[in-house]
Amino acid sequence: MEDKRIPGSKRSNIHIDDLVEIIQKHHQRSGELTEGFVKRILTKSLQHPHGIKVLLNTGEVGRVKWVLVED
Repeated sequence: MEDKRIPGSKRSNIHIDDLVEIIQKHHQRSGELTEGFVKRILTKSLQHPHGIKVLLNTGEVGRVKWVLVED
């Protein structure tokens, strides 16, 4: 069983309760990723070049780099 990673720049790829990796604003320089589950999708547009902005269940906000999907 292998995990797939879907880019987080399209809103249609992201759903509530999806497991994602986000980049928070203060980690943009280092590129450090935070993993968590989507609570709310904050970006209204259908796509964003830097990733769709989401709120995680932990309260952290960031742009989705990858949606993690179990195969």
